[in-house]
Amino acid sequence: MNLIDAIILGIVQGLTEFLPISSSGHLALSDQLLGFEKDAVGIEFDILLHFSTLLAVLIYFRRKLFLMTMSLVKKGSHEDKKMIWLLMIGTLPVVFLGLLLKDKVEAISSNPILVSSLLCFTGIILFLPVWLKNSKVNKLGNKSSLIIGFSQALAILPGISRSGATITTGIMLGISPKIAAEFSFLLVIPAILGGTILKMNEISLIPPNQFGIYLGGMIAAFIAGLIAIFCVLNLISKGKFAYFGFYCLFVGTTGLIYFASR
Repeated sequence: MNLIDAIILGIVQGLTEFLPISSSGHLALSDQLLGFEKDAVGIEFDILLHFSTLLAVLIYFRRKLFLMTMSLVKKGSHEDKKMIWLLMIGTLPVVFLGLLLKDKVEAISSNPILVSSLLCFTGIILFLPVWLKNSKVNKLGNKSSLIIGFSQALAILPGISRSGATITTGIMLGISPKIAAEFSFLLVIPAILGGTILKMNEISLIPPNQFGIYLGGMIAAFIAGLIAIFCVLNLISKGKFAYFGFYCLFVGTTGLIYFASR
């Protein structure tokens, strides 16, 4: 992998982590298209790219996160304390299902046809709020947080968008699109942070001669991640979130045709 490859993968990771189009699915297909053999791109590089997108979330929501942190030591911050609790509930499914689906994830990642099929599935998911409109208006609570958490856990499978599944689930539950999107972005913090901590030993595997290349990919992922967050929140406010469904169906269908004919 050279610097250009790293930057391309970094941009793909940064954009697709928050845009509802599946970062894992795009990275799996990108590896195939760029000609990488299995394990040619080390797991340590994937970890660093995810960490870079985590930094993008921390920077964008820095004020919200500061208030949530201060609520732990200050009185009169009920909503911020409640958000911490809801994020803990929403994280539980990915902890348990992540261990159960680990082997399946690795198998699917190396099968571009399955990944393409799951991208088509994501495209269908994104249209659900349009097809099945929910007139009820609900607040984010324990039950809805847990259900959204299960959507995030399902998105462990490459091709299923984490942000697409969680935001769509929130909207279907009657939660306002803006709150559903913010909760989805905040929910990624414990998921990525936990995964990074568990795989810290992998970071030591970075080849010294690849450090500059990895850094280039990380910077690209960070910048692309910030742009993606702005983009999603803007489209959510304009009611155009489902438009990404056309893109996922297009990429998924194209992938099916291309890889099936190879």
